[in-house]
Amino acid sequence: MHEGKGRTAMADDSIISAPADAAEATPSTPDGGSKGDGHDKPKPWFKRLSLTTWIFIALILGVLVGMALQGAPEIADTYIKPFGTIFLNLIKMIVVPLVLFSIIAGVVSLDDVKKVGAIGGKTVLFYLATTACAVTLGLIFANVMNVGAGYTMPSGELSYEATEPPSLIDTIVNMFPSNFFQPMADATMLQVIVIAVVFGFGMIAAGKKAKPVIEICNAMSDVCIAIMRGIILVAPFGVFGLICPVIANNGIDVLRPLLWLIVVAYVAMIVQIILVYSGIIKIFARMNPLKFLRGEMPVMGFAFASASSMGTLPINMECTEKMGVSKEVTSFVLPLGATINMDGTAIYQGVCAIFIAQVFGIDLSIGQQLTIVMTAVLASIGTAGVPGSGMIMLAMVLQSVGLPVEGVALVAGVDRILDMMRTTVNVTGDAAVATCVDAMQKRAAARKARKAEKAAA
Repeated sequence: MHEGKGRTAMADDSIISAPADAAEATPSTPDGGSKGDGHDKPKPWFKRLSLTTWIFIALILGVLVGMALQGAPEIADTYIKPFGTIFLNLIKMIVVPLVLFSIIAGVVSLDDVKKVGAIGGKTVLFYLATTACAVTLGLIFANVMNVGAGYTMPSGELSYEATEPPSLIDTIVNMFPSNFFQPMADATMLQVIVIAVVFGFGMIAAGKKAKPVIEICNAMSDVCIAIMRGIILVAPFGVFGLICPVIANNGIDVLRPLLWLIVVAYVAMIVQIILVYSGIIKIFARMNPLKFLRGEMPVMGFAFASASSMGTLPINMECTEKMGVSKEVTSFVLPLGATINMDGTAIYQGVCAIFIAQVFGIDLSIGQQLTIVMTAVLASIGTAGVPGSGMIMLAMVLQSVGLPVEGVALVAGVDRILDMMRTTVNVTGDAAVATCVDAMQKRAAARKARKAEKAAA
């Protein structure tokens, strides 16, 4: 069915991590030609580079050109940014149908509601645990590195109008849509996931009668993957168009006052990747963490440039499947993670909360910092995977411990710079959890098979 077909296609036709192989050299003839049909020539150097390499080349070029255009950022906004916007729009266009049909196909391929529940339960527990580790790391590094040291309060009056975050009950209620099409038009991903899971369960319950619908969903999932591959082929141009205007508009004058805040947040986020994700990969997936990080490099590069968890989702699905994660797991765990798993955002909230407290001369007790941990973990569930969403949740965290919400205005100027790295952490965490859940499912299936063999013997 869909799982085998999709995985084979990914293995044979992957365009993300596999480098383009040079054509095999053929013996030459005395006149300098080659034996055979005359078309077997070595590929030029630029065709031998993998798409991953081109993405990072584009990222570096975007930074360099952005630095060169800091005196004239309007050039980057007018002539370069549209390439990134078009590319990101194409990615967002395919995300909703890809998530919908992939999750339906994934749920149906499990063919057991209990199995879906087992995967879902492990996934949510992993996400909550890694988010708690993330915000704790953020608080530790912010305290130890004294994140607010040396910052001078701006003379102008601070102002920030906090958006009222939804309550936990409202978040749960809003997960269940009253309309089939509206969540897809609005790209409300949590509702799209619920629709996909419900229809997947319905197809399992309908049995043989649902076979034609299942085949259509499998075919649509393959079509979405094919479209995704075509879009990703032009990823280097999109990455260049996304990163260049950011660098051009955020010059050193903007970064200098908050440079220490950026350093502390980035250090905490890098430690989350190296320590937490590598740890769970080693313990639960029993995989070499270096292999995992190498496989995730294209995802990290695109996430850093786009600052969108949802926009990075198709690339993340491709890379995790190439590392051996089953399609039934990636199609369920990764879309769910792009919606509710915000480890990078949790670190951002912890670091910024301590920064704002120190700037305003407020000492936070251990109890208040534990409140930040719990609030950030719960807030991550309601955080959408789109750029800039962390600002609303930061205001919610500040309110939970009585810090002035106006402090959000202090970090607003560098939010995009922080958003790039926290998105990188978010999507890497999604892949790490998917890899762990898949490995645990495969070991459980192997144990079950051994017990069945013993019982039959």
